[in-house]
Amino acid sequence: MSSLKAAPVRTWHSRTERLTDFVSRWAFMSPAGLILLAMLAYPILYTFEISFSELDLSTFTATEWVGWDNYAEVLHDTRFWASLKVTGVYLLLSLPLQIVLGFGIAYLVNVEWAGRGVIRALFLIPMVVAPVVAGGVWRMMLDPLYGITNYVLGFVGLGPYDWLGDPWLAMLTVVIIDTWRWTPFVVLIGTAAIMALPRDIFEAAELDGANWWAKLWSITIPLLLPMIAATFIVRWLGAVKMFDIALAATNGGPGASTQVINLFIYEEAFRSLKFAESAAMAVIVLVGTMVLTAIFLRGSRMLEEMH
Repeated sequence: MSSLKAAPVRTWHSRTERLTDFVSRWAFMSPAGLILLAMLAYPILYTFEISFSELDLSTFTATEWVGWDNYAEVLHDTRFWASLKVTGVYLLLSLPLQIVLGFGIAYLVNVEWAGRGVIRALFLIPMVVAPVVAGGVWRMMLDPLYGITNYVLGFVGLGPYDWLGDPWLAMLTVVIIDTWRWTPFVVLIGTAAIMALPRDIFEAAELDGANWWAKLWSITIPLLLPMIAATFIVRWLGAVKMFDIALAATNGGPGASTQVINLFIYEEAFRSLKFAESAAMAVIVLVGTMVLTAIFLRGSRMLEEMH
């Protein structure tokens, strides 16, 4: 006769322990979770409220429900659409550049060569510099008369360029500063991802005679695609919030050529005192960001399923 194994009996004592453990964990997490939820939920809900209301500037309270009037005014404001266009150009230029540079540098610093540890450490420096400080320093470096950038370019017969006075050069300046600051973050993620790749696949490829280009294109990049997509989403969420670099480096100028949407919302709220309209703009940007993020997350999951 074949022996039958009895199923493990779940005793009342073990169920009680699990329930106690579950309750204890939530009891410890609840205070911090409630505080965090309140800190996040209240500003969002208040923004939604005043976006549908008239705001009393003396008390900062909603006085009259106006429905969709603030949204209609925003959507008919050509400056709002112009700032969205500027933000789109900035995102299209900076995000691909940061991803390509970041993972490319990560690949290079993972190759065995002397001094790569020092290079890794140097790449972390931009991350510890405050964005406002970075924008101010770059503004001085790119000054058309006294900046070191035009001075150096003059030695090779280039320039001088009006980096902050020409609309496209000003946008390029913002992209360069943002790329300089955030590419090290992508390098960190890329380095960790490359180090986690299985070595046996590369060893098998080497036995088959694959060179470094074949291994890079056929093994490394396909295996890194899910992490590249995840990094893109993280940087997308950070880049959409970009405000301080544009404020410190160009102040949205010349004209409104570098006035990203967050800078426009800030100026409308705290300089023009149009808080209700600014709240409506913030809600529109929030909803749009959530929709695009959901699309990117769906694409990221599809990449993970493919690999």
